[in-house]
Amino acid sequence: MARRKPAATHGLCVVDKPAGVTSHDVVDMLRKRFHERQVGHAGTLDPDATGVLVVAVGMSTKLLRFVEKTTKRYVGQVVLGTETSTLDAAGDVTATYDMSGVTLEQARQVVAEHLVGAIEQIPPMVSAIRIDGRRLHELAREGIEVVRQPRPVTIHSFTVDDGPEPGVFAIEVECSAGTYIRTLAADLGTLLGGGAHLRNLRRTAVGMFTLDEAGPPGESELLPVDATVRGLDRVDIDDATASLVGNGRVLPRFAGVLGDGPWAIFGPDHELLAVYEAFRGEQVKPSVVLPTAIGR
Repeated sequence: MARRKPAATHGLCVVDKPAGVTSHDVVDMLRKRFHERQVGHAGTLDPDATGVLVVAVGMSTKLLRFVEKTTKRYVGQVVLGTETSTLDAAGDVTATYDMSGVTLEQARQVVAEHLVGAIEQIPPMVSAIRIDGRRLHELAREGIEVVRQPRPVTIHSFTVDDGPEPGVFAIEVECSAGTYIRTLAADLGTLLGGGAHLRNLRRTAVGMFTLDEAGPPGESELLPVDATVRGLDRVDIDDATASLVGNGRVLPRFAGVLGDGPWAIFGPDHELLAVYEAFRGEQVKPSVVLPTAIGR
């Protein structure tokens, strides 16, 4: 079997994903645009959702985990009184409630008491989580529902305001990776004594990547590889240390660094070489060593 040609294009695109396409569709668009197979994204957006999708090309894909773990920000709308099979506007209506008496103050109180801070969520059946080797959304399409275990997430902020019409709230959420906004919407409806679903979800930020620098899939700027680690603390090293990093060596803790990392390691030519993290005692070890570091 012929070996795959190494990637020739490397970098990061901050895409403003349009509605009606999957995150994987966007990856395919960028594969064709850059003529590269090594392309991946940091955190799925539902087909109907829009907004920030961080897509890595070439060696940047090795660093996506440091983007995936960052906080996310969203805006959207919660429609009271109607539950759906998918917890959002794309699903079939499964139940209706008269919630005309619910006030904005009641919604804000429920959020403050139950839906901020460290909470647990049951992943929706339409999510991409695997159970026994099958993705939940694949099972859902076959009409199969399985028991899902609650998962811990953190809601850093959850604001609720009047929406564009009666019975609709406008929401803005900042949360940890792995949070399902459609589940927050459904839980809000339940806690208010009825049901609800989510519509018009838009992701406004992934970590330090925001809509301000996002563009359509075919036009988004290809940022340099080191943009992928812009949220990490930077450590600059000399040429001798760079040679050790290129060999993947465990090293003594870098002078002046605090915490457990991870840290983005830059060589004397200001090129990103690796990402390191704390190890045993006063040592650090590589999480990722990039091709730019090998053979120095």
